[in-house]
Amino acid sequence: MMSELKLSVHDIVKKLKATGKVLINRMDITSPRRLFLHIDSKSVRACCKELFYSLGARYITSIGGDDTNNSQKYFIAHDFAFDKSNILCSIICWLDPDNAAIDSITPDIPAASWAEREFMDLMGIKAVGHNFPKRLILPDGWPDNAYPLRKDFSWDKTPMGFDENKKFDFEPVPEGCVVVPFGPVHPSLDEPTHFRLYVDGEIVRGCEYRGFMAHRGIEKLAESVLTYNEIPMVAERICGICGCVHNVAYAQAVEESASIPVPPRARYIRTIMLELERLHSHLLWTGLASHILGFDTLFMLCFRIREPIMRLAEKITGNRKTYGLCVIGGVRWDLTPELKEDLTNCLNKIESEWQEVVKAALADKNLQKRTRGVGVIEENSARTYSLVGPVARGSGINIDCRKDHPYAAYDEIDFDVIVDNGCDVWARVKVRLLEVFESIKIIRQCLNKLPNGPISNHIDYEIPLNRFGLSSVEAPRGESHHFLITGDLNRPNRWKVRAPTYQNLQGIPFMIKDQRIADMTISLGSIDPCFSCTDRVELIDIRSGKLSICSQEELTKFVKNNINSTQK
Repeated sequence: MMSELKLSVHDIVKKLKATGKVLINRMDITSPRRLFLHIDSKSVRACCKELFYSLGARYITSIGGDDTNNSQKYFIAHDFAFDKSNILCSIICWLDPDNAAIDSITPDIPAASWAEREFMDLMGIKAVGHNFPKRLILPDGWPDNAYPLRKDFSWDKTPMGFDENKKFDFEPVPEGCVVVPFGPVHPSLDEPTHFRLYVDGEIVRGCEYRGFMAHRGIEKLAESVLTYNEIPMVAERICGICGCVHNVAYAQAVEESASIPVPPRARYIRTIMLELERLHSHLLWTGLASHILGFDTLFMLCFRIREPIMRLAEKITGNRKTYGLCVIGGVRWDLTPELKEDLTNCLNKIESEWQEVVKAALADKNLQKRTRGVGVIEENSARTYSLVGPVARGSGINIDCRKDHPYAAYDEIDFDVIVDNGCDVWARVKVRLLEVFESIKIIRQCLNKLPNGPISNHIDYEIPLNRFGLSSVEAPRGESHHFLITGDLNRPNRWKVRAPTYQNLQGIPFMIKDQRIADMTISLGSIDPCFSCTDRVELIDIRSGKLSICSQEELTKFVKNNINSTQK
C-alpha cells in the first residue's frame, strides 16, 4: 500500500478509468468531498485494489443491501476514505437476486474480511474467493437459507428450523497448543465475547474469535418500523459510551443525503457535546486500564475527576449519558449563559487535575513495564487492517475524522492530532492521556465562538427517495461510519453502521500473538473494546416466536428472578 495521494473526486475517477479495468456505469458527485461510483460487478476487485494500493485510500467497510422494493436488485458497497484529500468514496455494485454473488476483495484487502462475511450472513450475497467464509454474526443454530436483511424477512419472526442447541464449530487446535477460553463471560469485560486462545506454555500462538452475542437487529428495525427522527434515539443506544457519536453520525448522513442545512449554533453545540463525550470516555478508559493493571489508586482518581463531567452532561441534556441531542437539521438542547459558565469552570478544574495525573502516569515505571512492548501492532499491519482511532495513532498513523473529514464545527476549530509511533499499549495510553487536553482546548474555542441564532432549522422538509449519504465521526475509540440510502414511509431503505471496535478487533490476533497470556487482558483493553456497538433489543421467545416489550418493572423482576434461581 502506497502513501495516499492528494486528489480531487475528478482525479479519482480519471485514474480509475485510466486503468482500463474499471467499468463505471454511473457517477454521483454530491459534493467536492463525496463520490459514489456505480460500477460493473466484474470490475469490483480491480477497482478496490487500485483505490487501496495505487491511490492509497483507506478501507472503511462493506455493505450489502436489498433494493428489490425499488430496482429489483441487491447491491454491495465498498466504502473508502481519502483522508488527506478529505474525500469519502463509495463503490457500488448492483446484483441480480437470482445470482447474488460478487468477487471478494478480502484476498487483496484483508480489512474487508469481517464486512464481507457479514453480508454473506445477513444478505446471502456470496463473496466469491473469500479465504475464510465462515459464519460471523448469525447464531450457531440459525438455518442456512434465512437472511434477515432481505426485505422479505420480517423483523419480528424467528425462522423455521432454528436450533438453539447447536454448538459453534471452532477450527482445529494447532499442534503443540492447548485451548484457553477467554470469555464469553470474563471478569475484565462488561460484555460477552469469546476468544479461543491457542496457548503454548504461557505464550499465545493464535486465537479464534466468536462474538456478536449481543446483536440487536438495530439496522433491520430502522428500515422496518422506525422513522427518520426516531432513529437518532436508537442510534444513541448502539454504544453505552459513544452514543452521541452515533446520534450525530446518523443525523449527518440523513442531512447530507437530503441537503438539509444545520444552523451554525447547532453545529457548535454538537461539537461541544461530542468532546464532552470524548472527555468522559478517555477518563473512563484510563481508569479501567489502570484497574486491569492493578493500579486501583489511579482507577479511583480517574472516576473522581470524571464525575463532574457526567453531572454537567445531565444539567445540559437531562441525562448523564444518553443526551437525545440530535434531530434532523439541528439539536434539541441549547446552552444558556449559566451552562457556559459551568462548562468553563468544570474544564478549568479538570485540566488542572489531569495535568497531575498525566505527570504521575508518564513517570510510573510499573505502568510502563506492564505496557511497553505489549500488544504490539506495527504501522504496516495497522494500515493493512484499517485500524482506527488511538490504536492507529499509537502506531504512527496520523488519521482523525475531525481533521480529515471535518463535520459539525471542527473545520473552524484549531487542535492537534496526537500521534505516537510506539505501536504498543504504552503508546495508546499516551495518546489518550494527551487527547484529553485537546478536547478541553476544542470545547473552550467552541464556547468562545458559539454563534447566536436558532438551534434547528424548523423546516418542514421532505426526504427524497434513493439518495445516498456517508458520515464519519471520530468517536473516542476511532472512526464511526454510517452509510445510508433514503427510502419511503419516512424511513431509510438501508442504514449501515460500522463502529470503531468492529475494525480494531481484527487487529487483536496480531497484538497477542507470541505474547504472554497474562498480557491478553490489557492488549484487548487497549483498543477500548465495545462489543454492543460492534454487535449492533428486541426480546423474542425462541420457542413460540412471540415478540414482547418489557417495562422497567418487568425487566427488573426478570433479572431478580434469574439471580435468585442462580443462587439456589
